[in-house]
Amino acid sequence: MRWIYEYLSSDHLRLDGYLEKAVAQPDAIDVPAYAEFRKGLLRHIGMEEKILFPAIARLKEGLKVEGFDKLRLDHGALVALLVPPPSRPIISTIRSILQAHNASEEGVGGVYAELDSLSEEETAKVIDQLKAFPEVPVLPHNQRDGILEITRRAVERAGHRPEF
Repeated sequence: MRWIYEYLSSDHLRLDGYLEKAVAQPDAIDVPAYAEFRKGLLRHIGMEEKILFPAIARLKEGLKVEGFDKLRLDHGALVALLVPPPSRPIISTIRSILQAHNASEEGVGGVYAELDSLSEEETAKVIDQLKAFPEVPVLPHNQRDGILEITRRAVERAGHRPEF
């Protein structure tokens, strides 16, 4: 009964596809593909923060769940990286974070495995909530002075090295 795992990991693959398409041309960023990635990643983070993590916390009866703090810092860094306009160094940083982040969620003993003990009925309820999760409103990129420094600090706070 790995429906939740399959649903979320397939979303990771879908998002990876958009990001790969965004940088497929060496001299340009495919802006529509990046926009789909950005919109999808914000929705994915929202699903984890609003549905998945609370479901795991309920399952653990309020006990601290190993790895949640780090995943939440990663989410903050990823959201911050989506604020400025895309560039190769920003996308490289996103890819670096996602590689480790997705492994923490999907890997053996990862966060998604925490839900394997849900009943079939509870699993179906979580899947229904994930599927019904709305699109997240996406604001235009912020190009104001200092935005890259704010983004850099969020990435560093999450324990990653910015590549910009």
